[in-house]
Amino acid sequence: MRSRFLRPSPFTFARRLLTAVLLASLGSLVLAEGQQATTGAPVPQQPAGQDKPAPDPQVQRPTFRTEANFVRVDVYPTADGKPVEDLRQEEFELTEDGVPQQVRTFEHIVIRGNTPQELRAEPNTVRESRQMAADPRARLFVLFIDTYHISLDGAANVRRALVRLLDRTMSSDDLVAIMTPEMSAAAVTFARRTTTIDALLEKFWTWGRRDRIAGRDPIEQDYDACYPPAAGEGATSAKAREMIARRREKLSLDSMEDLIVHLGGLREERKAVFAVTEGWVLYRQNNTLAGNPRIPAVGTGPDGTLRVGDLGASGVAMGRCEQDARRLSFEDHERQFRDLLDEANRANVSFYPIDPRGLPVFDTSIGPDTPLSPAADSLVLGTRLNSLRTLAGATDGTAILNSNDIDGGLRRVVDDLSSYYLIGYYSTNSKLDGKFRSIKVRVKRPGVDVRARRGYKAATEAEVKARTAASVTRPASPLTASVASLARIRTEAFVQARAGYSWRANPAGGPPVPVLWVVGELDAGAAARDEQWKPGADVAVTITGPDKAALDGLQKLLTRDARSFLVQLPPTGGVTPGDYTLRISSKPAGTTLGSTETIRVVVPKPPVTSDAPVAGQPLLFRRGPFSGAGWVAAGDLRFRRQERVKVEVPLIGAFGAAEVRLLDRAGNPLNLPVTLSRREEEGVTVVGGEVTLAPLSSGDYVLETTITQGPNTQKVLAAFRIVP
Repeated sequence: MRSRFLRPSPFTFARRLLTAVLLASLGSLVLAEGQQATTGAPVPQQPAGQDKPAPDPQVQRPTFRTEANFVRVDVYPTADGKPVEDLRQEEFELTEDGVPQQVRTFEHIVIRGNTPQELRAEPNTVRESRQMAADPRARLFVLFIDTYHISLDGAANVRRALVRLLDRTMSSDDLVAIMTPEMSAAAVTFARRTTTIDALLEKFWTWGRRDRIAGRDPIEQDYDACYPPAAGEGATSAKAREMIARRREKLSLDSMEDLIVHLGGLREERKAVFAVTEGWVLYRQNNTLAGNPRIPAVGTGPDGTLRVGDLGASGVAMGRCEQDARRLSFEDHERQFRDLLDEANRANVSFYPIDPRGLPVFDTSIGPDTPLSPAADSLVLGTRLNSLRTLAGATDGTAILNSNDIDGGLRRVVDDLSSYYLIGYYSTNSKLDGKFRSIKVRVKRPGVDVRARRGYKAATEAEVKARTAASVTRPASPLTASVASLARIRTEAFVQARAGYSWRANPAGGPPVPVLWVVGELDAGAAARDEQWKPGADVAVTITGPDKAALDGLQKLLTRDARSFLVQLPPTGGVTPGDYTLRISSKPAGTTLGSTETIRVVVPKPPVTSDAPVAGQPLLFRRGPFSGAGWVAAGDLRFRRQERVKVEVPLIGAFGAAEVRLLDRAGNPLNLPVTLSRREEEGVTVVGGEVTLAPLSSGDYVLETTITQGPNTQKVLAAFRIVP
């Protein structure tokens, strides 16, 4: 169970940086269907009786059957530390719980790395990324950056080795993702091109938070305020220091557990996690940390409100700190670590821990806190390194420790994973009991060492039934897809962008003509977050058409007074139905380095005849403290309660009635007035609805526009998020 008191602050520097790394590197994974869901575009459906398109011709690979008792095992045989690539199927012997099993499928996989970035086929959607990750022939790598247990010196020392790992050893089929303890495992998305990750790891290496007082989040600051240091304790008291260390270790272990579960659900074959960390103490229960409980007092806080708890000068509730101390005192991280190793083996996840310090002499830094004695420091250093050795040894990985040649260690690991065998068999134990079953693989050839998954967890009857039911895919409801599209908000970007399509009247009197639109918006707090954005942002938009040809683009300058732009883009020759790619590059004004976001817009064919109007994708606008007196187009779908939000839906054709309602994320109508508007622009009717956000709390909401023409009704959904 994850305790609420352990939740990290969402505004820490490390989370801002590493989330930016992830989102920037995976900007191309913008769902076309998500874009449609955000803007309310209809989902194309195949007419009844029409034949399905034939699949593209390709080389057929072996087909693996996936019945409940079919098991796949990836085997890594080596001799003298080098992969053995000439083994035959009859040379393998495999047992499950000591019972011999017959090998039914056999395939040798050889991977050659150092594929240029431009030759790596990037997944276009999150769904496609997961499908690629499920391919047993693709290597799966995760960089787990344990920011809580990496010093600044360690981050600076390891960053170039990580860049070289991604740049030189990845093949065209490899997939890589990045995760930190501040991230959710559900946000981990795999990609093949790593150019942006390379650049950010190289440039921004200050993600190491260990021993940094300035990098502490509000919860850790509370501990400092509740338990100030006594004379001779340094900058932090011993109690606050232990509470912070225990909490950080808990967050890291929890995050690794979540990652293991997530990876285990992707596929059976091996998943390699490069855990960049300086190791853990693995705290046991410490009853003295809690101390004697205090009776909470009732009083008035600094803001004049009535509160329960002994309020210090900083306004921190002592009762909350003591509650955290009691919870942390009962933590047994050594037991949690053992459970984590078991889960990793069940999920076939191998850890390759990397000590970013290289060859450390001491574990603790000289300041700002009082350093440990040499004997105590040596003991802690040994404990941390042993935790990393155990993590590697118990999960069939390799630890890169006590060596300044981190590059060499990483090369050996990747080379070790460059040749392996995929073996499949039908288990003779057909019981659906959910128990763990051990697997042992040996090779008859002398001198060959074999590493393979140690076992698997059998399915249960309930899991088989659920899997069978899930095999019939059901499209997500428009409401669910609309709300889910908010996940593509790039929370750390300084410029937010959206794109879509609309329609305009055909001068020749035929079907309506499609046009593209793009909105860019500079974060109102950009200058406060980073001084270099104070002059504004240079934004460039380029368009690639369905035939992959480059079309027209544009250049824009966003400033404090003009933070947003909305432009329609009818490229030379016009827009035809098809799949368009828009690349929106933004950088601080007058600089050369920035980031790029890729958005796909799928323009459907216009209806030849229709009894209902044709709707384009909706636009959102904001008005509030940062927009001035008028409405400005919203590239950022995050709003604040001090603002108003307006949706506009362009329509071609006649219609009878229009209505706009505000819904919560579950689709329930909210009793909040919506001001309707309607105007005509060059043959296009624009229906709008605006809402005051002050009565609402933080969360996700949807503006639903309903257009009625006779018996026909169509709904256009636009989701947005209210943030504190």
